[in-house]
Amino acid sequence: MNKEYLNIYNNLIKLTRNKNLYISLKNNDTFSDRLIILLFHFGFFLKKYKKYLSKNEAQDLFDFFVRQLELSIREIGYGDVSVNKKMKDYVNLFYSILEKIDQWDELEISEKKDTLSKLMNIKDDSYLFIEYFNKFSNFLSNNSLKIFTKDILDLKF
Repeated sequence: MNKEYLNIYNNLIKLTRNKNLYISLKNNDTFSDRLIILLFHFGFFLKKYKKYLSKNEAQDLFDFFVRQLELSIREIGYGDVSVNKKMKDYVNLFYSILEKIDQWDELEISEKKDTLSKLMNIKDDSYLFIEYFNKFSNFLSNNSLKIFTKDILDLKF
């Protein structure tokens, strides 16, 4: 199952690397911005596919994902104390993202924009992320979990 988790992680990373997502940020994109976008992708992924995963599989996937994030943070040069603090902050942020994503389909456009603005430094007039995550959510609904567990895909939606 680790290979499948790695493929899921890599596919979500590939989606996060979409350069078009970063034109709506107020500042140049940072590691933190990219990580927040990755957490949104993972949150939508879990929301759509949690019914297809057992509780243990979902926990294993979450643990794998967090370990990969920790490795990425270490790679950019943070020390042990900083990594632990950053990971705690990012996991707490992820739980906030999950709360918002859980109600995503019922939120008005302005509420979605407020949610994204609170978590990311997006431009005031930007609806790019709302459109993007709406399309991503539809894409997940129209495709099975299996496509993410295969090799890295060329995902377009």
